[in-house]
Amino acid sequence: MAVRIAPLRLPDYEDIVALWRRAGLTSHVHLRDSRRAFARQLRSNRGLYLGAFDGKRLVGTVLGTHDTRKGWINRLAVDPAYQRKGVGTRLLRASERALARKGMKVISAFITNGNARSMNLFRRSGYEVVADMTYVRKKLDPDA
Repeated sequence: MAVRIAPLRLPDYEDIVALWRRAGLTSHVHLRDSRRAFARQLRSNRGLYLGAFDGKRLVGTVLGTHDTRKGWINRLAVDPAYQRKGVGTRLLRASERALARKGMKVISAFITNGNARSMNLFRRSGYEVVADMTYVRKKLDPDA
């Protein structure tokens, strides 16, 4: 398997959404994951939105972001046919390197409760669980 990691581009958008569906990720294609929002996010996060490609086929994604002090791993997804073959680890490592080049010294991710595969990947990669944290949010747009 000759999977290569490369920056995602706007023409990859439909393949990205299809991959997220195959991988079981919820997407908000009419809102924050719309093509227009994705185009804006690509410009803001140059070099941080990465894909795993087997030839021309998109088989994995990771969207790196940062707030100038901490990096974030988002939308780490691997096609079910490519899971357990190291693709997720390669995407995570590539995202860490890209965030480090932007000056990030701390990298975090949210993992949905019960997602044992993701939890295992992050633990194997040196991430620690921060047990005393609670995720809170406020939606300024109820549809977002």
